[in-house]
Amino acid sequence: MSLLARIQALAAEHHAEWVGIRRHLHAHPELSFEEHHTMAYVSATLKAWGVEHQTHVSGTGIVAHVHGQQPDSRTVALRADMDALPITEANEVDYASTNPGVMHACGHDVHTTSLLGALRILQLTSDGWTGTVRCIFQPGEERIPGGAKGMVAAGVLTNPEPVGIFGQHVFPDLPAGHVGVRGGAYMASADEIHLIVKGKGGHAALPHKCRDAVLAASNVVVAAQQLVARLCPPGQPSVLSFGFMEALGATNVLPNEVRLKGTFRAMDETWRTQAHEALEALIDATCKAHGCEADLDIRKGYPAVNNHVGMANAFKAVACEYLGAELVHDLDIRMTGEDFSYFANEIPGCFYRLGTASPEPENDLGTHGLHTPRFDVDEEALKVGTGLMAYAAAIAAW
Repeated sequence: MSLLARIQALAAEHHAEWVGIRRHLHAHPELSFEEHHTMAYVSATLKAWGVEHQTHVSGTGIVAHVHGQQPDSRTVALRADMDALPITEANEVDYASTNPGVMHACGHDVHTTSLLGALRILQLTSDGWTGTVRCIFQPGEERIPGGAKGMVAAGVLTNPEPVGIFGQHVFPDLPAGHVGVRGGAYMASADEIHLIVKGKGGHAALPHKCRDAVLAASNVVVAAQQLVARLCPPGQPSVLSFGFMEALGATNVLPNEVRLKGTFRAMDETWRTQAHEALEALIDATCKAHGCEADLDIRKGYPAVNNHVGMANAFKAVACEYLGAELVHDLDIRMTGEDFSYFANEIPGCFYRLGTASPEPENDLGTHGLHTPRFDVDEEALKVGTGLMAYAAAIAAW
Protein backbone atom coordinates (compact mmCIF):
# COMPACT_ATOMS: atom_id res chain seq x y z
CA MET A 1 0.00 0.00 0.00
CA SER A 2 1.34 3.44 -0.93
CA LEU A 3 2.08 6.06 1.70
CA LEU A 4 -0.81 8.13 0.33
CA ALA A 5 -3.27 5.26 0.74
CA ARG A 6 -1.95 4.45 4.21
CA ILE A 7 -2.34 8.03 5.41
CA GLN A 8 -5.82 8.36 3.93
CA ALA A 9 -6.86 5.09 5.58
CA LEU A 10 -5.49 6.13 8.98
CA ALA A 11 -7.16 9.56 8.79
CA ALA A 12 -10.50 7.82 8.24
CA GLU A 13 -9.90 4.94 10.67
CA HIS A 14 -9.09 7.31 13.55
CA HIS A 15 -11.77 9.86 12.71
CA ALA A 16 -13.79 9.11 15.84
CA GLU A 17 -10.66 9.75 17.90
CA TRP A 18 -10.09 13.08 16.15
CA VAL A 19 -13.71 14.06 16.84
CA GLY A 20 -13.31 13.17 20.52
CA ILE A 21 -10.17 15.29 20.85
CA ARG A 22 -11.76 18.22 19.05
CA ARG A 23 -14.90 18.12 21.19
CA HIS A 24 -12.90 17.97 24.41
CA LEU A 25 -10.89 21.01 23.33
CA HIS A 26 -14.02 22.83 22.19
CA ALA A 27 -15.69 22.25 25.55
CA HIS A 28 -12.66 23.57 27.46
CA PRO A 29 -11.54 26.76 25.66
CA GLU A 30 -8.95 29.08 27.17
CA LEU A 31 -8.00 32.63 26.34
CA SER A 32 -4.69 33.73 24.86
CA PHE A 33 -1.63 32.90 26.98
CA GLU A 34 -3.87 31.12 29.52
CA GLU A 35 -3.95 27.71 27.78
CA HIS A 36 -2.91 25.69 30.84
CA HIS A 37 -5.55 22.96 30.58
CA THR A 38 -5.02 22.75 26.83
CA MET A 39 -1.27 22.37 27.26
CA ALA A 40 -1.78 19.64 29.87
CA TYR A 41 -4.29 17.81 27.66
CA VAL A 42 -2.07 17.91 24.59
CA SER A 43 0.91 16.80 26.67
CA ALA A 44 -1.03 13.88 28.15
CA THR A 45 -2.11 12.80 24.67
CA LEU A 46 1.46 12.91 23.40
CA LYS A 47 2.68 10.95 26.42
CA ALA A 48 0.06 8.27 25.77
CA TRP A 49 1.40 7.97 22.23
CA GLY A 50 5.01 7.87 23.41
CA VAL A 51 5.96 11.12 21.62
CA GLU A 52 8.92 13.16 22.86
CA HIS A 53 7.92 16.75 23.55
CA GLN A 54 8.63 19.86 25.59
CA THR A 55 5.99 21.85 27.46
CA HIS A 56 5.98 25.44 28.76
CA VAL A 57 7.68 26.76 25.63
CA SER A 58 7.20 30.52 25.73
CA GLY A 59 4.57 30.06 28.43
CA THR A 60 1.99 27.46 27.45
CA GLY A 61 3.45 26.28 24.14
CA ILE A 62 4.51 22.75 23.25
CA VAL A 63 7.04 21.43 20.76
CA ALA A 64 6.97 17.76 19.77
CA HIS A 65 8.99 15.70 17.30
CA VAL A 66 8.15 12.63 15.27
CA HIS A 67 10.86 10.84 13.31
CA GLY A 68 10.80 8.95 10.04
CA GLN A 69 13.64 7.15 8.33
CA GLN A 70 16.97 9.01 8.25
CA PRO A 71 15.69 11.55 10.78
CA ASP A 72 18.64 13.90 10.30
CA SER A 73 18.07 14.24 6.55
CA ARG A 74 15.64 17.17 6.85
CA THR A 75 13.22 18.79 9.30
CA VAL A 76 9.79 20.13 8.39
CA ALA A 77 7.66 22.09 10.87
CA LEU A 78 3.90 22.05 11.40
CA ARG A 79 2.07 24.63 13.50
CA ALA A 80 -1.29 24.89 15.27
CA ASP A 81 -2.61 27.63 17.55
CA MET A 82 -4.50 26.68 20.72
CA ASP A 83 -6.24 29.76 22.17
CA ALA A 84 -9.90 30.76 22.14
CA LEU A 85 -11.86 34.02 22.07
CA PRO A 86 -13.83 36.04 24.67
CA ILE A 87 -17.20 35.10 23.11
CA THR A 88 -20.20 33.43 24.73
CA GLU A 89 -21.17 30.35 22.72
CA ALA A 90 -24.72 30.14 21.35
CA ASN A 91 -24.52 26.60 19.96
CA GLU A 92 -26.74 24.05 21.71
CA VAL A 93 -24.49 21.00 21.41
CA ASP A 94 -23.22 18.56 24.00
CA TYR A 95 -19.64 19.76 23.44
CA ALA A 96 -20.42 23.47 23.88
CA SER A 97 -18.03 25.58 25.92
CA THR A 98 -18.07 24.94 29.65
CA ASN A 99 -16.07 28.11 30.31
CA PRO A 100 -18.50 31.06 30.49
CA GLY A 101 -17.66 33.83 28.06
CA VAL A 102 -14.92 31.86 26.30
CA MET A 103 -15.35 29.98 23.02
CA HIS A 104 -13.39 28.35 20.23
CA ALA A 105 -15.02 30.66 17.71
CA CYS A 106 -12.01 30.70 15.38
CA GLY A 107 -11.45 26.97 15.05
CA HIS A 108 -8.24 26.62 17.01
CA ASP A 109 -9.68 23.44 18.53
CA VAL A 110 -9.71 22.06 14.98
CA HIS A 111 -6.16 23.28 14.37
CA THR A 112 -4.83 21.61 17.52
CA THR A 113 -6.71 18.40 16.75
CA SER A 114 -5.43 18.36 13.18
CA LEU A 115 -1.84 18.72 14.31
CA LEU A 116 -2.23 16.00 16.93
CA GLY A 117 -3.82 13.73 14.34
CA ALA A 118 -1.16 14.49 11.73
CA LEU A 119 1.54 13.71 14.27
CA ARG A 120 -0.11 10.40 15.16
CA ILE A 121 -0.47 9.43 11.49
CA LEU A 122 3.18 10.28 10.83
CA GLN A 123 4.17 8.21 13.84
CA LEU A 124 2.20 5.21 12.55
CA THR A 125 3.75 5.53 9.06
CA SER A 126 7.30 6.38 10.14
CA ASP A 127 8.72 3.56 7.98
CA GLY A 128 7.35 5.25 4.86
CA TRP A 129 8.89 8.73 4.93
CA THR A 130 12.22 10.36 5.71
CA GLY A 131 13.28 13.14 8.05
CA THR A 132 11.82 14.69 11.20
CA VAL A 133 8.61 16.64 11.66
CA ARG A 134 8.57 19.31 14.37
CA CYS A 135 5.07 19.98 15.68
CA ILE A 136 4.56 23.43 17.22
CA PHE A 137 1.50 23.95 19.44
CA GLN A 138 1.35 27.70 19.86
CA PRO A 139 -0.44 29.87 22.45
CA GLY A 140 -1.86 33.34 22.04
CA GLU A 141 -2.58 33.83 18.34
CA GLU A 142 -5.59 36.03 19.05
CA ARG A 143 -3.81 38.77 21.00
CA ILE A 144 -0.82 40.92 20.11
CA PRO A 145 2.13 40.60 20.33
CA GLY A 146 1.13 37.07 19.26
CA GLY A 147 2.34 33.76 20.62
CA ALA A 148 4.24 32.98 17.42
CA LYS A 149 6.64 35.82 18.14
CA GLY A 150 7.49 34.32 21.52
CA MET A 151 7.86 30.83 20.08
CA VAL A 152 10.32 32.09 17.48
CA ALA A 153 12.27 33.91 20.20
CA ALA A 154 12.32 30.66 22.20
CA GLY A 155 14.16 28.97 19.33
CA VAL A 156 11.51 26.66 17.89
CA LEU A 157 12.90 27.26 14.40
CA THR A 158 16.48 26.33 15.28
CA ASN A 159 18.63 23.28 16.04
CA PRO A 160 18.15 22.40 13.24
CA GLU A 161 16.31 25.01 11.22
CA PRO A 162 13.32 23.46 9.41
CA VAL A 163 13.28 23.69 5.62
CA GLY A 164 9.78 25.13 5.91
CA ILE A 165 6.64 25.34 8.02
CA PHE A 166 2.99 24.56 7.24
CA GLY A 167 -0.02 26.00 9.04
CA GLN A 168 -3.72 25.63 8.37
CA HIS A 169 -6.86 27.55 9.29
CA VAL A 170 -10.52 26.60 9.19
CA PHE A 171 -12.48 28.20 6.36
CA PRO A 172 -16.30 28.18 6.45
CA ASP A 173 -16.38 29.56 2.89
CA LEU A 174 -15.44 26.09 1.60
CA PRO A 175 -17.18 22.75 2.22
CA ALA A 176 -15.54 20.05 4.28
CA GLY A 177 -13.25 18.01 2.05
CA HIS A 178 -11.96 21.07 0.20
CA VAL A 179 -8.83 23.18 0.80
CA GLY A 180 -7.46 26.44 -0.57
CA VAL A 181 -4.06 28.08 -0.85
CA ARG A 182 -2.42 31.18 -2.30
CA GLY A 183 1.25 31.75 -3.03
CA GLY A 184 2.85 35.11 -2.25
CA ALA A 185 0.99 37.89 -0.43
CA TYR A 186 -1.99 36.36 1.34
CA MET A 187 -2.97 38.05 4.64
CA ALA A 188 -2.59 41.57 5.99
CA SER A 189 -0.60 43.08 8.79
CA ALA A 190 -2.82 43.86 11.77
CA ASP A 191 -2.34 46.94 13.95
CA GLU A 192 -4.56 48.22 16.76
CA ILE A 193 -5.53 51.87 17.18
CA HIS A 194 -6.37 53.00 20.71
CA LEU A 195 -7.39 56.65 21.01
CA ILE A 196 -8.72 58.83 23.82
CA VAL A 197 -10.05 62.19 22.65
CA LYS A 198 -9.90 64.52 25.65
CA GLY A 199 -12.13 67.58 25.68
CA LYS A 200 -14.12 69.57 28.23
CA GLY A 201 -17.54 68.26 29.12
CA GLY A 202 -20.62 70.15 30.14
CA HIS A 203 -24.24 70.89 29.29
CA ALA A 204 -25.09 69.81 25.76
CA ALA A 205 -27.22 72.91 25.32
CA LEU A 206 -24.18 75.09 25.98
CA PRO A 207 -21.52 73.69 23.60
CA HIS A 208 -19.74 77.06 23.42
CA LYS A 209 -18.66 76.47 27.02
CA CYS A 210 -17.33 72.99 26.23
CA ARG A 211 -14.74 71.34 24.05
CA ASP A 212 -16.82 68.70 22.28
CA ALA A 213 -14.89 65.42 22.33
CA VAL A 214 -17.77 63.57 20.62
CA LEU A 215 -17.67 65.91 17.63
CA ALA A 216 -13.87 65.71 17.48
CA ALA A 217 -13.92 61.91 17.67
CA SER A 218 -16.57 61.72 14.96
CA ASN A 219 -14.45 63.86 12.68
CA VAL A 220 -11.44 61.63 13.40
CA VAL A 221 -13.36 58.53 12.28
CA VAL A 222 -14.41 60.13 9.00
CA ALA A 223 -11.13 61.93 8.24
CA ALA A 224 -8.92 58.95 9.11
CA GLN A 225 -10.79 56.61 6.78
CA GLN A 226 -10.70 59.23 4.02
CA LEU A 227 -6.95 59.63 4.55
CA VAL A 228 -6.29 55.91 4.15
CA ALA A 229 -8.48 55.76 1.06
CA ARG A 230 -6.74 58.73 -0.57
CA LEU A 231 -3.10 58.04 0.36
CA CYS A 232 -2.97 54.28 -0.12
CA PRO A 233 -0.80 53.52 -3.17
CA PRO A 234 -2.54 51.90 -6.16
CA GLY A 235 -2.60 48.13 -5.95
CA GLN A 236 -1.99 48.06 -2.20
CA PRO A 237 -5.04 46.70 -0.34
CA SER A 238 -5.60 48.47 2.97
CA VAL A 239 -8.36 48.72 5.57
CA LEU A 240 -9.03 51.08 8.47
CA SER A 241 -12.07 50.35 10.66
CA PHE A 242 -13.19 51.64 14.04
CA GLY A 243 -15.28 49.10 15.91
CA PHE A 244 -15.48 50.77 19.33
CA MET A 245 -16.59 54.23 20.38
CA GLU A 246 -17.44 55.06 24.00
CA ALA A 247 -18.60 58.51 25.06
CA LEU A 248 -20.63 57.92 28.27
CA GLY A 249 -22.45 61.21 28.02
CA ALA A 250 -26.22 61.67 27.87
CA THR A 251 -28.86 63.46 25.81
CA ASN A 252 -27.97 66.68 27.56
CA VAL A 253 -24.41 65.93 28.69
CA LEU A 254 -21.20 66.25 26.67
CA PRO A 255 -18.54 63.96 28.16
CA ASN A 256 -15.00 64.97 29.01
CA GLU A 257 -13.55 62.28 26.78
CA VAL A 258 -14.34 59.72 24.08
CA ARG A 259 -12.58 56.41 23.60
CA LEU A 260 -12.03 54.87 20.16
CA LYS A 261 -10.60 51.51 19.17
CA GLY A 262 -9.90 50.39 15.63
CA THR A 263 -7.76 48.27 13.36
CA PHE A 264 -5.48 49.15 10.47
CA ARG A 265 -4.56 46.51 7.90
CA ALA A 266 -2.02 46.61 5.07
CA MET A 267 -0.09 44.28 2.77
CA ASP A 268 3.01 46.45 2.32
CA GLU A 269 5.44 47.43 5.09
CA THR A 270 6.45 50.75 3.52
CA TRP A 271 2.85 51.89 3.21
CA ARG A 272 2.14 50.55 6.70
CA THR A 273 4.80 52.84 8.18
CA GLN A 274 3.70 55.83 6.10
CA ALA A 275 0.08 55.32 7.15
CA HIS A 276 1.00 55.24 10.84
CA GLU A 277 2.81 58.57 10.51
CA ALA A 278 0.00 60.16 8.51
CA LEU A 279 -2.68 58.96 10.94
CA GLU A 280 -0.78 60.31 13.91
CA ALA A 281 -0.50 63.74 12.29
CA LEU A 282 -4.12 63.83 11.13
CA ILE A 283 -5.60 62.70 14.45
CA ASP A 284 -3.55 65.24 16.38
CA ALA A 285 -4.53 68.06 14.03
CA THR A 286 -8.22 67.10 13.95
CA CYS A 287 -8.49 67.01 17.71
CA LYS A 288 -6.66 70.33 18.11
CA ALA A 289 -8.99 71.93 15.57
CA HIS A 290 -11.84 71.16 17.95
CA GLY A 291 -9.97 72.35 21.02
CA CYS A 292 -9.32 68.78 22.16
CA GLU A 293 -6.30 66.63 22.87
CA ALA A 294 -5.46 63.24 21.34
CA ASP A 295 -3.98 60.45 23.44
CA LEU A 296 -3.09 58.04 20.64
CA ASP A 297 -1.53 54.58 20.88
CA ILE A 298 -0.97 52.66 17.63
CA ARG A 299 -0.01 49.16 18.68
CA LYS A 300 1.94 47.44 15.96
CA GLY A 301 0.65 43.92 15.51
CA TYR A 302 1.42 41.02 13.22
CA PRO A 303 3.25 41.44 9.91
CA ALA A 304 1.57 40.42 6.67
CA VAL A 305 1.55 36.74 5.76
CA ASN A 306 3.51 36.04 2.60
CA ASN A 307 3.42 32.42 1.53
CA HIS A 308 6.61 31.09 -0.02
CA VAL A 309 5.61 30.63 -3.67
CA GLY A 310 7.55 27.40 -4.20
CA MET A 311 6.21 25.93 -0.98
CA ALA A 312 2.63 26.95 -1.78
CA ASN A 313 2.94 25.39 -5.24
CA ALA A 314 4.32 22.20 -3.69
CA PHE A 315 1.43 22.09 -1.21
CA LYS A 316 -1.10 22.60 -3.99
CA ALA A 317 0.39 19.69 -5.94
CA VAL A 318 0.29 17.47 -2.86
CA ALA A 319 -3.29 18.52 -2.09
CA CYS A 320 -4.38 17.75 -5.65
CA GLU A 321 -2.85 14.30 -5.34
CA TYR A 322 -4.45 13.74 -1.94
CA LEU A 323 -7.93 15.13 -2.69
CA GLY A 324 -8.26 15.58 -6.42
CA ALA A 325 -7.73 18.88 -8.25
CA GLU A 326 -11.44 19.76 -8.18
CA LEU A 327 -11.31 20.06 -4.37
CA VAL A 328 -8.27 22.37 -4.27
CA HIS A 329 -8.88 26.09 -4.73
CA ASP A 330 -6.83 29.21 -5.45
CA LEU A 331 -7.56 31.83 -2.79
CA ASP A 332 -7.80 35.60 -2.91
CA ILE A 333 -5.94 38.02 -0.66
CA ARG A 334 -7.57 38.42 2.77
CA MET A 335 -7.36 41.48 5.00
CA THR A 336 -7.54 39.38 8.14
CA GLY A 337 -4.30 38.91 10.10
CA GLU A 338 -2.36 35.93 11.42
CA ASP A 339 0.76 35.70 13.55
CA PHE A 340 1.89 32.73 11.45
CA SER A 341 3.69 35.55 9.64
CA TYR A 342 6.39 35.52 12.33
CA PHE A 343 7.26 31.94 11.35
CA ALA A 344 7.03 32.64 7.61
CA ASN A 345 9.33 35.66 7.95
CA GLU A 346 12.08 33.38 9.33
CA ILE A 347 11.80 30.31 7.09
CA PRO A 348 9.67 29.37 4.04
CA GLY A 349 6.05 29.14 5.13
CA CYS A 350 2.75 27.98 3.66
CA PHE A 351 -0.53 28.90 5.36
CA TYR A 352 -3.53 27.21 3.78
CA ARG A 353 -7.28 26.93 4.41
CA LEU A 354 -9.33 23.90 5.45
CA GLY A 355 -12.97 23.81 4.33
CA THR A 356 -15.31 23.25 7.29
CA ALA A 357 -18.87 23.90 6.05
CA SER A 358 -21.34 21.10 5.46
CA PRO A 359 -21.45 20.13 1.75
CA GLU A 360 -25.23 19.63 2.07
CA PRO A 361 -27.02 22.82 0.91
CA GLU A 362 -29.87 22.36 3.38
CA ASN A 363 -27.47 22.02 6.33
CA ASP A 364 -26.05 25.24 7.82
CA LEU A 365 -23.47 23.38 9.96
CA GLY A 366 -20.15 25.11 9.66
CA THR A 367 -21.49 28.03 7.64
CA HIS A 368 -21.55 30.58 10.46
CA GLY A 369 -18.69 33.04 10.31
CA LEU A 370 -15.49 33.04 12.29
CA HIS A 371 -15.55 34.99 15.57
CA THR A 372 -19.32 34.55 15.97
CA PRO A 373 -21.23 32.78 18.79
CA ARG A 374 -22.64 30.18 16.37
CA PHE A 375 -19.40 29.15 14.73
CA ASP A 376 -19.00 25.38 14.41
CA VAL A 377 -17.58 22.94 11.87
CA ASP A 378 -18.57 19.86 9.94
CA GLU A 379 -16.28 17.37 11.68
CA GLU A 380 -15.79 15.40 8.45
CA ALA A 381 -13.19 18.12 7.81
CA LEU A 382 -10.95 16.46 10.41
CA LYS A 383 -10.19 13.63 7.99
CA VAL A 384 -8.57 16.13 5.63
CA GLY A 385 -7.24 18.33 8.44
CA THR A 386 -5.18 15.48 9.84
CA GLY A 387 -4.33 13.43 6.77
CA LEU A 388 -3.38 16.15 4.32
CA MET A 389 -1.20 17.89 6.88
CA ALA A 390 0.63 14.61 7.53
CA TYR A 391 1.06 13.86 3.82
CA ALA A 392 2.34 17.37 3.03
CA ALA A 393 4.90 17.15 5.83
CA ALA A 394 6.02 13.74 4.64
CA ILE A 395 6.49 14.32 0.92
CA ALA A 396 6.22 18.00 -0.08
CA ALA A 397 9.41 19.36 -1.65
CA TRP A 398 10.16 22.86 -2.95
